[in-house]
Amino acid sequence: MSSESESDNGDAAPQPLCHEDIDVDYCPDACQRYSDPDADDEIHIRVIFDYRGGARWRSRHRFRPGGAVEGKIRAPAGDTSGLNYNLYLSSLEGSADQDEIDIEFLGHDKRAVQTNYHVDGAGGREQVHQLRFDSADDFHHYAIAWDGEAIEWRVDGEVIRREERREGEPWPTKPMYLYASVWDASHVDEGRWTGKYEGRDAPYVCSYRGVRVPMALSVAQDEEQQECQDANAAGDAPDAGDVLVEGDEIQDAEAGDALVEEEESQQDADAADDPDTDTVAAAVED
Repeated sequence: MSSESESDNGDAAPQPLCHEDIDVDYCPDACQRYSDPDADDEIHIRVIFDYRGGARWRSRHRFRPGGAVEGKIRAPAGDTSGLNYNLYLSSLEGSADQDEIDIEFLGHDKRAVQTNYHVDGAGGREQVHQLRFDSADDFHHYAIAWDGEAIEWRVDGEVIRREERREGEPWPTKPMYLYASVWDASHVDEGRWTGKYEGRDAPYVCSYRGVRVPMALSVAQDEEQQECQDANAAGDAPDAGDVLVEGDEIQDAEAGDALVEEEESQQDADAADDPDTDTVAAAVED
């Protein structure tokens, strides 16, 4: 895997992430997207953390190993202690057996980032790297390059960590979505991970621009739907109250509740229209 810019990697070269390629998993009002008037192929994304909490956006498609994701990020200003803001890959956020590769900013120290990767839900491979700058002062370039043999984490084109696959050891192989979020992580490890959240400088805005993904390695939508159908057939479908992310939609238990209410209303209407059983019997006897 070359440490040079992924833009020279042929068909797998990262392409700009467009508006239609993005979904917001929760709190869409706290995730703003707009086009850069000076760059036709570049959008800006602002994730805001305030009284509403934060937000999380993701790519609509997953990507196979063999390329890179990248983007420019400016961390929130002010005292961000307690917050986690990030750019990461995951086969499906919240899944017990997810593969994941992370770049995470730990709010109590804006001059550091943490890298990590998970395989089948197991992490524990964290490393913290000191930066030469305050990540809130300006935009800086961050990238994750990943294939079947190695993972590289890069900051402003410099490789800050490289992991090579070792025989017999677990390795992330699942296609993965690109995610980014801002959330309050002050409860993790009793505040030792990101610090104690004070919120004195809210709202906090984490800005992303120039996000690129290897579209040539994306999993087609019909494949996504088939995988979901296979999982349902195997009994792996979420419970009725769980959020199900499928294709371009986020479906939740409200749809099921609405259907039940509609059926109950129809049953009540039918009962009102039908004569009472005893009345019918009396009429027959007469």
